[in-house]
Amino acid sequence: MSIASINGVEIYYETYGEGFPIIFSHEFAGDSQSWMPQVNYFSRKYKVITYNDRGYPPSSVPEGDDNYSQEKSLEDLHGLLNYLDIKEAYIAGLSMGGGLAVSFGIKYPQIAKALIIAGAGSGSDNSDNWKESVNNQASLMEKDFTSWADSYANGPQRLQYKSKDPKGWNIFRDALVNHSPLGSANTFKNVQGKRKTIYELEKEIEKIDIPSLIIVGDEDEPCINPGIFLKNKMKNAGLVFVPKTGHTVNLEEPSLFNQLIDEFLSKVENNTW
Repeated sequence: MSIASINGVEIYYETYGEGFPIIFSHEFAGDSQSWMPQVNYFSRKYKVITYNDRGYPPSSVPEGDDNYSQEKSLEDLHGLLNYLDIKEAYIAGLSMGGGLAVSFGIKYPQIAKALIIAGAGSGSDNSDNWKESVNNQASLMEKDFTSWADSYANGPQRLQYKSKDPKGWNIFRDALVNHSPLGSANTFKNVQGKRKTIYELEKEIEKIDIPSLIIVGDEDEPCINPGIFLKNKMKNAGLVFVPKTGHTVNLEEPSLFNQLIDEFLSKVENNTW
């Protein structure tokens, strides 16, 4: 088990392969294991790093709202790259991790050679309703996490995965059920619920000129408008909608997802993006 002590917490991480590094940041309902289709594919020619955010065992699960925020997640990612002595990397993320990739591109453009932003921006539309929903969801997690997790895994942007790949969805659902209730509730309240929306980051996003690929499932309704907004505001971004696909795009359509990223990175490396 690989553990890095960063910013007062322990961060669990895994590395595979050799070559230029690409680091994958997971979604709220996932963890480092959510990226296995990408690890299996990209570790053949890249150094692939996955990790668990704080709040996701075996990473530390600190108590208290003050120990969780978008800024702390960003500095954990930056700290992990420093710990691994990585000066430049491709930064990839899904959902919560996709928003983190955007924030990383804003604050650390000298490190991010390219950004892969998938399913980012939940809560940007109807943000007041979103914040109320976040607090309600966190309360449910604290009362009966197993029931909450089962309901969340059956949400409207998750049923596409369940329909396409029942076995894969079961693995996803079972992993979610075994997450830390404390870590999940604190992450949901203080990262998801308090981060700036994609629209509130407009001025910062307009300054990003890093080669970027935005990927959104066309049935992932909360992320469609934010994905278009990112495409329109970022100077060097491309946008792909994956058909008949919900939120868990990297697991629902792993072959297409990997192909899109592979072709994007090839263009970045050949200066043809």
